[in-house]
Amino acid sequence: MLIPCYNEAITIGKVVDDFHRVLPDAAIYVYDNNSSDDTARIAREHGATVRFEPRQGKGVTVRQMLRDIDADCYLLVDGDDTYPAEAAPALVAPVLADEADMTVGDRLSNGSYAHENGRAFHGFGNDLVRWLIRAIYGYAFHDVMSGYRAFSRVFARTFPVVSRGFQLECEVSIHAVDMGWRIAEVPIAYRDRPEGSSSKLSTVSDGLRVLMAIGALFKDCRPFKFFALVASVFLLFGLAVGMPVVAEFSATGFVSKLPSAVLAVGLVFCGALSLCTGLILDTVAKNRRKQWELEVYRIEDEARRSG
Repeated sequence: MLIPCYNEAITIGKVVDDFHRVLPDAAIYVYDNNSSDDTARIAREHGATVRFEPRQGKGVTVRQMLRDIDADCYLLVDGDDTYPAEAAPALVAPVLADEADMTVGDRLSNGSYAHENGRAFHGFGNDLVRWLIRAIYGYAFHDVMSGYRAFSRVFARTFPVVSRGFQLECEVSIHAVDMGWRIAEVPIAYRDRPEGSSSKLSTVSDGLRVLMAIGALFKDCRPFKFFALVASVFLLFGLAVGMPVVAEFSATGFVSKLPSAVLAVGLVFCGALSLCTGLILDTVAKNRRKQWELEVYRIEDEARRSG
């Protein structure tokens, strides 16, 4: 059990107790991310192993968790008591049975998130992120931004956490799709935070960070598609500017709008340059995937030998 926490003193005791009850054999780790309340003390009193992460951000904290802890299955959950512990066995079962590499607690398909969550823009943002991932990668998640997930050992050991904050969920979802991991979604009954507990998520600023992360991952994971779109934009603008120039030259044999002609040539040239950039980076990305596959084989062999 991996529980990253920042000022969750109101809920962390109940969360630890619930998961101790449902998964009595699981080791529960709470990483305190510079809390100013009694989160660490309460978690320790309820039987969790508490460690501290001074670098601020959920992504940074989860990265350190995956570095520190070795396990056959990792169950990641927030410490805000919004995710039911009763769903934990259903999330870890496909991973332990080697039927999935990542499972996701799906809050949306059964309508519980829409019913419990009072922030309308959160639902809109989730839908937007789902649409973007489906359009770019061709995979239709039910719930991209769920913080309730289980990972296999090999998945966790080969997942390069780059984001620092709440972009983590988007990053891990795209990584799983891009690298062809086996994904299973498990419907869960989401509940809103209890009275007195406040969300650390900023709808606007964190939403913009998520969209920027999607764009950056799109460029890194699908460079040819990304730069082909950029090239298309340059080409369309170049044609829009250049067609009147070409029409004038065809009719009169003269070019009176020299600046337009230069701009059109420059735009088309930028489009061609973007397309070449995409082709080169696509080769680099394919080589990176090959190296990653070899690393997966190495870690799987180590796991077999140690098992």
